[in-house]
Amino acid sequence: MFEGKAVVFLYAVSPVHMGAGTATGFIDNPIQRERHTNHPCFAGSGIKGAVRHGFKSLGGNTDLIDQLFGPESRSSNLHAGAVSFGDGQLVTFPIRSAKESYVYATCPQALARTNRLLSDLDLNETCNWNVPNVKQNECIVVDEKLLMDDDLHLEAFQYKAKIDPSLKSISEDLATKAISDNQKYQYFQEKLTNHLVVLSDTDFSYFVQHATVVESHVRIDDRTGTAADGGLFYTENLPPESIMIAPVLTSQSRNDIGDNLDAGDVMCQLKMVLNDKLLQIGGDSTTGRGLVVTRILEV
Repeated sequence: MFEGKAVVFLYAVSPVHMGAGTATGFIDNPIQRERHTNHPCFAGSGIKGAVRHGFKSLGGNTDLIDQLFGPESRSSNLHAGAVSFGDGQLVTFPIRSAKESYVYATCPQALARTNRLLSDLDLNETCNWNVPNVKQNECIVVDEKLLMDDDLHLEAFQYKAKIDPSLKSISEDLATKAISDNQKYQYFQEKLTNHLVVLSDTDFSYFVQHATVVESHVRIDDRTGTAADGGLFYTENLPPESIMIAPVLTSQSRNDIGDNLDAGDVMCQLKMVLNDKLLQIGGDSTTGRGLVVTRILEV
């Protein structure tokens, strides 16, 4: 039985490739996506594996790895780990804007799902979000500085904008929860507060499918030092400044040799290594991909 409850926010500071394997379309290496929304997602197993892999470098006690995450499959003392990570779901997605560089875009569906997760884990008592409804080809903004003649221009698209001061209560609460209070993150906390934009579910779905980072790669022939025949391939990444959220549950550790940790101690160990730390997640780590800043919010 899981007793400890928390969520972890993952703020991308580089392109992130959580791969979904090969595909038959234009993109050879697509990212993971939810089946029903087609929004980018992070598999919980991938998050857990990345945390386990980076536990030592993040300052964790290596003697606790098996208790927290479970032993290796060939261990003589097999037992379940004390930590469970759920799948990461999309909260905001960065979109290039004609004013103020870029915005943190979201939609009623993404906000409602985030609010539901926070509420189910008793983490949203200070601000119960009033999620707005948005029509297609329209948007809701906090800051009029984003607008040109009452319209918002994102990429090559133009949206009729409505300024809604009540949205700021959501953006402020989200910025406080998702982004560190550390001085070095202050700019991004303030930008999220002022530059959160709510698009319709349909318009938002278009951007998260077609505005990701797609990079071309060439495989080099070691013998000739030139591009190998058929060596061109395309890899998709979640863009930097994206924000994901995932549930984290903990239980008492199950080590048969004693010295078990209770659910609260397990959560403390996780928070020590994850809160406001830089974690590498997903593939292409040797090319600087997969860097996220993690932040744990617990009851």
